[in-house]
Amino acid sequence: MELAQIERLFEKTLSEIGKVVVGQAELIEATLVALFCEGNVLIEGVPGLGKTLFVNTLSRVLSCDFGRIQFTPDLMPSDLTGHSIYNTQKQEFIFQPGPIFTNLLLADEINRAPAKTQSALLEAMQERQVTVDGKSYPLKRPYLTIATQNPLEQEGTYPLPEAQLDRFMFKLLIDYPLIEQERRILSQYAEGKDNRDLSQFDLQPVMNGDDVQQIQQAISKVIVEPSIVEYISDIVAKTRSWHSISVGASPRAGVHILLAARALAACRGRDFVVPDDVKELTPWVLRHRLRLRPDAEIEGVLADDVIREVLDAVEAPRQ
Repeated sequence: MELAQIERLFEKTLSEIGKVVVGQAELIEATLVALFCEGNVLIEGVPGLGKTLFVNTLSRVLSCDFGRIQFTPDLMPSDLTGHSIYNTQKQEFIFQPGPIFTNLLLADEINRAPAKTQSALLEAMQERQVTVDGKSYPLKRPYLTIATQNPLEQEGTYPLPEAQLDRFMFKLLIDYPLIEQERRILSQYAEGKDNRDLSQFDLQPVMNGDDVQQIQQAISKVIVEPSIVEYISDIVAKTRSWHSISVGASPRAGVHILLAARALAACRGRDFVVPDDVKELTPWVLRHRLRLRPDAEIEGVLADDVIREVLDAVEAPRQ
């Protein structure tokens, strides 16, 4: 697939999703970028902001399968991956795939489930396969895990371990819509439209799974100049010595910035990465990977504040 075609498909996808999902432009764009470079996304926001609606709409526009799992404290790993059932007629065990075998998986309130169940996602997120009873089963392609967590209610939750957080390419923060956007949402209902029935919105498929995989292959053609590589490595290295950070970004963070910058450039119609691409997506990649010092947390410093300071301290290459 040509890079010029990627921009057209990207813009058309945004337009179709916009028929249903009002606002949340960064969420939509970043999720598509993650999908195009085979990443995973962690979304943090209060309930009722349309996370499930967005993923369901995305699956319709991309003509991909959609699965949703509500994480609860009693959820077991086999509830995700599936399990083997003994067939008395054939006298053998038959594997019954779980809901993880889909294209777009929404892991709702992932921090509600215990660590053992959370870890069942690790192999799927990293290797794109599931191992049950010593046998590996490949997942459908393309595959994207979109996990959500509620930042307000922490009682009875299990914080994600650092190893799993590092597997998410992006952490995206969503907030309440602007007043104009909220009025548009209410107007849709006033006109008789109900987002529980997406057939009312005249959604048109823009691409399919094969198209997504072609895009994933095509973005490798996007040029990353050595100066951009140095810029990314300088940013990552700076987080490891910054005064308000106790644990900096891993090498995987730098890789994710580079891969995502390629995808973002292609979506913007360019065959080369510019520093602004790196600056735009660096907060998405780093905000869940940095651990701030206790004194900075006490003062109310946020990860995004520190990331902006780091970006200001690292000189961008001239184009």
